[in-house]
Amino acid sequence: MVSVATLLLLRHGRTTANADGGLAGRRPVELDDAGRAQAAAVGERLRALPLAAVVTSPLVRCRQTLELALPQATPVVDEGLIECGYGSWEGQPLKKLAKEPLWPVVQQHPSAAVFPEGESMAAMAARAVAAVRAWDARITAEHGPEAVWLACSHGDVIKAIVADALGVHLDLFQRIVADPASVTAIRYTPLRPFVLRLNDTGGDLGALVPPPRKRRRRTAKPADSDAAVGGGAGAVR
Repeated sequence: MVSVATLLLLRHGRTTANADGGLAGRRPVELDDAGRAQAAAVGERLRALPLAAVVTSPLVRCRQTLELALPQATPVVDEGLIECGYGSWEGQPLKKLAKEPLWPVVQQHPSAAVFPEGESMAAMAARAVAAVRAWDARITAEHGPEAVWLACSHGDVIKAIVADALGVHLDLFQRIVADPASVTAIRYTPLRPFVLRLNDTGGDLGALVPPPRKRRRRTAKPADSDAAVGGGAGAVR
């Protein structure tokens, strides 16, 4: 595998909307007690990692997650990581939305889904993938191929990024799971991305830090004859 930076995708902890069965969207919902505990727990797994950068969605639930998980970090806000714009669906119970004609499209043909007064899922996927790939290239260039960086975002956004990394159509992204406070790891090599972890909620993350590259020591190879160092026919003596 070509040496490149490692991206950790962190979903925010559970929110009051998650607990109530509502669609938060871009509303300023906050973490509930369970979500705060999740954020603290994932922080214990992340703090030992030498993170070159921490990037986040601007929404409060992501910023709260990082405040609890990585209190020493200074996250950079990137609008490309914001939740999908669900328009007039935001704030409504999922049970009610499941009866809408658009619901089966969202579940089975999401690349065609455009939310009323909101964003299309295809547009969400495109801007999220563009954001993480741009950050990854920048961090690799600035910090080297051993760098590890983190992006905190939302379930559908992370699933769309993973679908792109796996080389599968957006219409299959509902088969991917990104639980609250889960970690997903991706490396973008020049030829293809590699998904190293998916929806990891309890594993040791230390193995995701690439070991330092060993520099090869160049040693002179003994010449078999003087011809190898310029002593052949026609050589100047």
